Amino acid sequence: MLLAVVVFLFVTGLIVGGYFLSVSSGAAQRQLDRRLREVSTSQVAGDPAPADATVVKHVVEGPMPAVDRLLSRSRAGSGLGRLIEQSGIKTTPSAMVMFSLCAAAGLGLLAALFVRQPFAGPAIGALGAFAPFAWLKQKRSTRLKRFEEQFPEALDVLSRAIRAGHAFQTALGMVADEMPAPVGPEMKKTFDQQNFGLPLREALNELSERVSILDVRFFVTAVLIQRETGGNLSEILDNLAHVVRERFKIQRQVRVHTAHGRFTGYVLLTLPAFLAVALSFINPDHMQLLFREHMGQVMLAGAMVLQGVGYLWIRKVIKIEV
Repeated sequence: MLLAVVVFLFVTGLIVGGYFLSVSSGAAQRQLDRRLREVSTSQVAGDPAPADATVVKHVVEGPMPAVDRLLSRSRAGSGLGRLIEQSGIKTTPSAMVMFSLCAAAGLGLLAALFVRQPFAGPAIGALGAFAPFAWLKQKRSTRLKRFEEQFPEALDVLSRAIRAGHAFQTALGMVADEMPAPVGPEMKKTFDQQNFGLPLREALNELSERVSILDVRFFVTAVLIQRETGGNLSEILDNLAHVVRERFKIQRQVRVHTAHGRFTGYVLLTLPAFLAVALSFINPDHMQLLFREHMGQVMLAGAMVLQGVGYLWIRKVIKIEV
């Protein structure tokens, strides 16, 4: 009888405890949701918040969410996600992987159908697989160059706001509202991060990771040092804007002096291909020997490799860091 009473009390305690635990967790979740809605609501009177406003980071899932989760656990997937974020393209790692596989399969199949060479299909398929990532890198370079061009003006706006009496965080929000993309959205992301509780040091460090250019690292270092040691932040930002503009001036002078080398690289890269196409129309039988004979195929492959090496070498010679 005593054992039955103990078992009854134990089971009753488990049921009652589980009930109160579920009720308390549900109440805590409702309280958290209510608090997030209050925080995400606009503080300006008469400015209604959008229906989907939230402070929770929304992760966009691609066509293959399982692949996204798998890639997020690897270093290559994290690097691909960072590349997508820096390029400003609204896509996901799984979508890029799908595009890469489709491009490789499609171009490889077309090459196998129309080019009667055993190595043409795999080679062109490999180029097709690499093409989406090369496009992403090109978009990232274009976006970072545009950011560099707009960054001195953003520093001027920030400096004037601080000189007018605004706090640094408020001035950062003003830059985010007034500057166009890509400076405006990046500053807006940094402003929102520190506004919702992330320490300013970490928010600025994330800005330097998202926008991996030297000027932004200078800006982050200058602001963090000033917050620790003190000083006139507006004057520091004015000097930094002046330094950035002088760097742009030097870079343009360097491009003028290296224009001959760049033009030489382009000519040496395109001239053999242009001559091959011209000779194919002038004397087709002579050019077909390069494609039919084994020695001709070896010579074509060697020429392509040497042309690529020469172009990369010229690019390395004329690339001057300023």
